[in-house]
Amino acid sequence: MKLYEAVRIALRALRSNKLRSGLTMIGIVIGIAAVIVLVGLGEGVKSGFDRTFGGLATAIMVSKIEGAVPGGGPVRQLKESDVRALRHHAPDLGLVTPVLSGYGPLRYGTQSVNGTIWGSTSDVLIAHSRELTLGGMFTAADEKRAAKVVLLGPALVDELFDGDAVRALGSEVRISRTTFSVIGIVRSNGDLDDIALVPLSSARAYLLGGDDTITTILAKAVSVDRVPAAVDQVTNVLSEQRHIRDPSRTDFEVNALQSQVDRVHEFLGYLTLFIVAVAGISLLVGAVGVANIMLVSVTERTREIGIRRALGAPRAAIIRQFLIESATLAGVGGFLGTLVGVALVIVGARVIAESVPNLGTPTVSVAAIGAALGTSLIIGLVAGCYPAVRAARLRPIDALRHE
Repeated sequence: MKLYEAVRIALRALRSNKLRSGLTMIGIVIGIAAVIVLVGLGEGVKSGFDRTFGGLATAIMVSKIEGAVPGGGPVRQLKESDVRALRHHAPDLGLVTPVLSGYGPLRYGTQSVNGTIWGSTSDVLIAHSRELTLGGMFTAADEKRAAKVVLLGPALVDELFDGDAVRALGSEVRISRTTFSVIGIVRSNGDLDDIALVPLSSARAYLLGGDDTITTILAKAVSVDRVPAAVDQVTNVLSEQRHIRDPSRTDFEVNALQSQVDRVHEFLGYLTLFIVAVAGISLLVGAVGVANIMLVSVTERTREIGIRRALGAPRAAIIRQFLIESATLAGVGGFLGTLVGVALVIVGARVIAESVPNLGTPTVSVAAIGAALGTSLIIGLVAGCYPAVRAARLRPIDALRHE
């Protein structure tokens, strides 16, 4: 029997028992669709994470240590002279930004809320991997004249302006005892959404005081592969700048965020594999269904098998026929499951893009589709092996006597 004839017979057998075939394929359809959807969702979460936090892979943060220096005196504050030293003597740093931070009240009309106040330079958003949704950044001229301008995070916009960013832009808010004009709205990234960002000179003059001390130094390496070298340069330059000869008495901390980003990536990968493995259980259930229906088919077609064997059909032909039927059953289920999975990913991408844009848009994975279709065919072949062998082992005389 030729292959196309075997496939035609298999399709005819499926059509003759439509309800039974449909119920058998449900497990395959659900399993394949679940795998495609969950892989697409996992890829979307990863892409959303990379878009939101990918810039942190090159980020380096310097802060003073908490408590007293081991074996030394009190902890010294970071200063702008440390920033200048890094800018001149750390070649693997592409950006170095000082930050003076504090906490204080913000008021607009009758609304009041406490927020995180940052005083910094105009490149702080790049250093912190943040973007603006509306408005613009303050300029070097604003820094020089200590302009009373502020950028608000989304949490502050929600509290002070009921989430109306357009109304917030251009409004005047009172921070502590000084009125500032809102010139920009910072996009949310799940971190420091309650930020009020002002020029460093303005923070010193009106809000946080101080002379040349700063709270944190934000820096960015020129590339991800240069992060380790940049960390070493920061440590060496600041140790020299602050006259630290004994490493055990270092009064500052250098933290590279690349390792944290890598750990999150690894966690997301494991989570996706775990979810797909759980979804694969439905494929196992589908395989059991295919095996069961093929055993029933062998029983129902025992006389047919006997006639074919009596007419000289070899055992290999019987095995091939039932394997093709089981593979066709699983393959059709896999194809339908692929269509359902792709449709759900497309619909989910539109819904998530509108309702939860920061989550990341699910994407159709070609690799997942190929793996899912291949798995469905393998399931069909494996599930059909025992029924096919059982059919081939029937003696023609016994099969013809079967009622």
